[in-house]
Amino acid sequence: MTTTLHVVYLIFNEGYSASSGENHIRKELTDEAIFLNRKLVDLIATPESLGLLALLLLQESRRVSRVTQSGDLIPLEDQDRSLWDQALIREGVQLIQTAVMSGRLGPYTLQAAIASVHALADSLENTQWELIVGYYDMLLSMNPSPVIELNRAIAVGMHKGPAAGLEIIEDLVNSEKLHTYHTLYAAQAEFSKKLGLKEKAIEAYRRAIKLARQAPEQRYLKKQLSETL
Repeated sequence: MTTTLHVVYLIFNEGYSASSGENHIRKELTDEAIFLNRKLVDLIATPESLGLLALLLLQESRRVSRVTQSGDLIPLEDQDRSLWDQALIREGVQLIQTAVMSGRLGPYTLQAAIASVHALADSLENTQWELIVGYYDMLLSMNPSPVIELNRAIAVGMHKGPAAGLEIIEDLVNSEKLHTYHTLYAAQAEFSKKLGLKEKAIEAYRRAIKLARQAPEQRYLKKQLSETL
């Protein structure tokens, strides 16, 4: 079951943010992953199969707000939250509650809990970032991963300020754990820019652009770079 859930998760992730190509979102893959996950829940409703379905639905709820009609990225802070699918959000939150009642929190349920905090917030500023950091702490304790460390660092930066987030990100950069992961350098650039570290931001944006393999992400990063120069 664990392997099957992981495959469904990978299918969804490729649809949610394609690893390469001209399109950021591949709806046929996210739809397929949700369909498969629903079938798995019908067969065996384990806490983690429920948690994964909740995660997929909560992520899918934001789909139409994540890109423009021309396919350009819209960052979370600029998304029109009135476009978020409230029916999917309600279903996702209910699934989390069912999974949590089992008393066995797994990685997918924790990721779904993080997604629910975003989904229920009315703005980026009013997001409960301290709760998200706490969930990432729990997630790291059961599933150590440099990507999770990065996501936690971004949440820390939103909660405690860009300097706190950048400090963790710099440790990840120096460790070279994610040296081919463009999101690491994009985050480094964003926090550096907020702190007025222009040259560091420019260098990080340029490195992120070289590593990004998806056209919409490259366009977004180039725009951010041009606004920093």
